[in-house]
Amino acid sequence: MHKLECASMCAFGQNWHPSETVRLTARILAKQKIHPERTQSEKLLAVREFESHLDKLDNEKRELIQNDIAALHHFYSKHLDYPDNAALVVLFAQVNCNGFSVEDEELSHLGSAIFPDVALMNHSCCPNVIVTYKGTLAEVRAVREIEPGEEIFSSYIDLLYPTEDRNDRLRDSYFFSCDCRECTTKEKDKEKLGVCKLNDPPSAETVKDMIKYGRNVIEEFRRAKHYKSPSELLEICELSLDKMGAVFEDSNVYMLHMMYQAMGICLYVQDWEGALCYGQKIIRPYSKHYPSYSLNVASMWLKLGRLYMALNNRMAGVKALKKAIAIMEVAHGKDHPYISEIKKELEDH
Repeated sequence: MHKLECASMCAFGQNWHPSETVRLTARILAKQKIHPERTQSEKLLAVREFESHLDKLDNEKRELIQNDIAALHHFYSKHLDYPDNAALVVLFAQVNCNGFSVEDEELSHLGSAIFPDVALMNHSCCPNVIVTYKGTLAEVRAVREIEPGEEIFSSYIDLLYPTEDRNDRLRDSYFFSCDCRECTTKEKDKEKLGVCKLNDPPSAETVKDMIKYGRNVIEEFRRAKHYKSPSELLEICELSLDKMGAVFEDSNVYMLHMMYQAMGICLYVQDWEGALCYGQKIIRPYSKHYPSYSLNVASMWLKLGRLYMALNNRMAGVKALKKAIAIMEVAHGKDHPYISEIKKELEDH
């Protein structure tokens, strides 16, 4: 695999910039040529057996796949043997539906991968397992008691958001709607969409309009990250929080989303006090909105602990880091290197 990318990188130099999806697909093609038989990670399901949902792709998604195919040919044409275009469309569609985003202990993105046997699990917004990563391995651990014969469910998406938003994401990326308990009862939606308790409460229409604004500003920010400066991005966060704050409580998920983005910008520019301020507002609602043993909650406690330590508040730092460890020991396993690293941080301080 290294030889494949090294040759391509040397040929293109600074102009070598295939997307993660293109790189992953190139590696799959190379591996299938070298090892046409099933690999160790395909004991239950082979990559060739992945669902592609080809019949459900709209014109925009098909065009994106054709762009990826063009990039694959451009960057790897001298180093790979390709199947025909139709087979490549299927393969890219399979990768898009079955790929995993690999993240570190703070949920910073590290890359994309496929784990065929792990991809067999169906989705639930009330998952009974969590998938974590150790080097090139994916590990699956139970986060509650699982009865004999009970189906194992992981979550494909970020579970912070209300039912409608979660199912919009599932339909767009995975072509199905979820019928788990949380999606049928919508029992957490009211709390996730918390509205300010005022003497003159906002009308239903005002709340509906602000929810629409919240969704739109999240998408606007996602696009803006590609071309705006940190100060401009922080301004988008602050303005949107000010506007939504007239209607929503701080625990509202659209407020939390923009606070999280603002915290990330503060961390990027090394404004530790600003990052801490946002993190302190986020952690309690996160603990309510996310399922037990959520990696999102663990990573927020971890960030807060490290910020407290950097700002010489050791007592608060130790408390936060211990809360992160308590979740991660269940999700990652007590022997995971991340746990050892955090415990060492505690010893060093």
